[in-house]
Amino acid sequence: MRAGLRLRGLVVWGVALAVVGGAVPVAGAAGDGPAEGWADGGPEADLAYHGLARMASGRVDVRFTPRNHGPSAVPDATVRLRWSEPLVDRQAMPEGCARSGRQVVLCRIGALAADGLGERVELRVRLLGMPSEVLLEIDTVWSGGAVDRNRLNDRQRVLVLDTGDEYYF
Repeated sequence: MRAGLRLRGLVVWGVALAVVGGAVPVAGAAGDGPAEGWADGGPEADLAYHGLARMASGRVDVRFTPRNHGPSAVPDATVRLRWSEPLVDRQAMPEGCARSGRQVVLCRIGALAADGLGERVELRVRLLGMPSEVLLEIDTVWSGGAVDRNRLNDRQRVLVLDTGDEYYF
C-alpha cells in the first residue's frame, strides 16, 4: 500500500517537473537520500551548490553555481529552493524554473559533466509581506539516475536577513 502512495506522489512530481524541462524524478527524491528507492550499482555523482542569497524589502535574490564532483556525469538534474515564508502568487521565473507550491521553486540544472561546473542559476523572488528574515533551503530532487552518496554538500540551509547583505553558501 505504501508503494502505491509513493507512486501517486511521483506522478504529481512528474507533472510539476514537466514544466521545468521534462524531467522525471528519482524514486527516492521525496525521501532523505538516494538509498530510498534505489538499488546499489547506479552511476555515482557528487552534486554541490555554492552561491549567495540577499534580501531587501521582501525581495530575495539567489545566485548559485552547481558542480558535479563526479566520478560519473549527470545527464540531467533539478534543484529545489524552499523558503520558510510564502512567495507572492504571481511573479516571473527565469527560464528552467517553475513554482511548485507556496514556498517552493524547482530549477532545472541540466547535464553536468564529471568534475564539471553547470550554468549559474539566478533568480529573484518576492516574499508575501515583508519578513525580517527567511530560511532558504536548497537540495537536489532529481539527479538523472545518478546516486549521490554525499548528500551533505547538495543540501544547503541559509538564514537570510532583510539587510541587503550577501549570505554565502
